[in-house]
Amino acid sequence: MSMSDPIADFLTRLRNAAAARQRKVDVPASNLKRAITKILYEQHYIDKYVDVEDPPQGVIRIYLKYYNGRPVLTGLRRISAPGRRIYAGAGEMPRVLNGLGVAIISTNRGLMTDKDARRFNVGGEILCYIW
Repeated sequence: MSMSDPIADFLTRLRNAAAARQRKVDVPASNLKRAITKILYEQHYIDKYVDVEDPPQGVIRIYLKYYNGRPVLTGLRRISAPGRRIYAGAGEMPRVLNGLGVAIISTNRGLMTDKDARRFNVGGEILCYIW
């Protein structure tokens, strides 16, 4: 079965696992999902992640982080979708929850957070908000 929006599926798997208080979640691997997972790890939204080689595609095993029994990942929202692309210039980068959240931006320099995009003065496609 083909999937029209793999990023939305990735975010939904994380959202459902956090709501069900799961310790880990497995998602089908791709380079884009690896880059998003790396950003989630660097921003301390997840505990750790492991690349599991499982032919033909591979799996990313993500270990969720909890604080006082509540998930650190409280919200994930897909912004740009295959049928509706949302772009922002360098001067119009969004701030998620007044800087408490993170927007993941796809730029010509690769995936980065909204804060990094402002620092490097680059614009791009707004993939999702995370808080």
